[in-house]
Amino acid sequence: MPVPVVVIIGRANVGKSTLFNKLIQKRNSIVNDTPGVTRDRLFGHAELQGRPAIVIDTGGIDLDSTNEIEVQIREQVVVAEEEADFIIIVVDKQQGLTAYDRDIIQQVRKSGKPLFLAVNKVDQPSHEKEIGEFFQMGIEATYPISAEHGLGLSELIEDLVKEFPPESLDAEPAPEAIKVAIVGKPNAGKSSLINKLLHSERCIVSSIPGTTRDAVDTYFQYQGKDIVFIDTAGIRRKGRTRNVLDKFSVIMALKALDRCDIAVLVLDGYDGVSEQDATIAGYAFDRGKGCIIVANKWDLVKEPRKSFPKFEEQVRQKLRFLEFAPLLTVSAKTGQGLNKLLSSIGKVYREYSKNISTGRLNDCFERAIMKNPMSSYRGKFLKLLYTTQVKNCPPTFRCFINYPQGVHFSYKRYLTNSLRKVFGFSGTPVRLLFSGRNKGD
Repeated sequence: MPVPVVVIIGRANVGKSTLFNKLIQKRNSIVNDTPGVTRDRLFGHAELQGRPAIVIDTGGIDLDSTNEIEVQIREQVVVAEEEADFIIIVVDKQQGLTAYDRDIIQQVRKSGKPLFLAVNKVDQPSHEKEIGEFFQMGIEATYPISAEHGLGLSELIEDLVKEFPPESLDAEPAPEAIKVAIVGKPNAGKSSLINKLLHSERCIVSSIPGTTRDAVDTYFQYQGKDIVFIDTAGIRRKGRTRNVLDKFSVIMALKALDRCDIAVLVLDGYDGVSEQDATIAGYAFDRGKGCIIVANKWDLVKEPRKSFPKFEEQVRQKLRFLEFAPLLTVSAKTGQGLNKLLSSIGKVYREYSKNISTGRLNDCFERAIMKNPMSSYRGKFLKLLYTTQVKNCPPTFRCFINYPQGVHFSYKRYLTNSLRKVFGFSGTPVRLLFSGRNKGD
């Protein structure tokens, strides 16, 4: 049976993200005193009293606002309600029961889902007697809590888990999915790209740069393979991250790269490659991630066939360290090239997780060294003893040699290219580690 889905809903700035972080025991959500910080839905896996659950954080609801983003937040909440098995409505004890709270509770009640009312910011047990007005809403499952300090959460979680269906006890864990981070500078079309891939409005799309602040996980299946798309905030230049939220957004994007398998770098195909694109690509490369370069908005390019060679030359020149990454042209607006992107994700992951036997590996290096022998080091000949693969994701090889400090970086690159010629490794970095025979070498 599916794992229960718990959705957290409420006004802006009542502590939903803090509660979300407590439930999943991670700092996935941005927590800040500025209202409206969480915009998209945010997925997290939790273990609640030993029971698996999926927890969804949502954007704060402003029921009267006609602002473009606020309207889309309300739409996100509606979608979350449809996906929820259980709903936790968060209110603020310090602000009291507001008209907005009443409207939200009445609106969510229509979903017919089990409701839990969490009265947040009850920081001392003596304050519990001050929440009487919240019981007026007639929700039996009403709990005074402090999400920040963890007070009252055990009772809420215990009663929530009691409502989980018995079948979920036997729920099998989902197979390991390919985690794909969609990264790029603001307004390159990352959220639009995911929406087109999923044929749904899962992510908020706006022409305002920097709309996505948190990293948002969206689950997808393609040709029988599970994929998790992580839509990230646009990473901005350091000089443009003076606002604390933008600084948090950069951290979120880098954390997304830390936990992904493949980074899809979205470029603006109309504007070309920028220095910021190169910086973002460097983040992915430094973390050893599989990489795919995507030129979005290709439908806006005049004479696309003639323009591609020049565009590719510019990409390869500015992103030399990603020479192994495939370059695709797509349009999130028309859907052009998206099937190729999905296919490339599967191919790159196979290369990223590839294992090479020690015998084949050493045969490849012997042939490469015979063709281009190693130079000497301080008058002594260098001798490669043997090589073995020590890990994948990315493929990493340890080379045992008599004088590891004597291997020039250009020869390391030659050996890496020799590996690629024989074994492929398209879309993935390859790591070569050089060690001596003894610990002191």
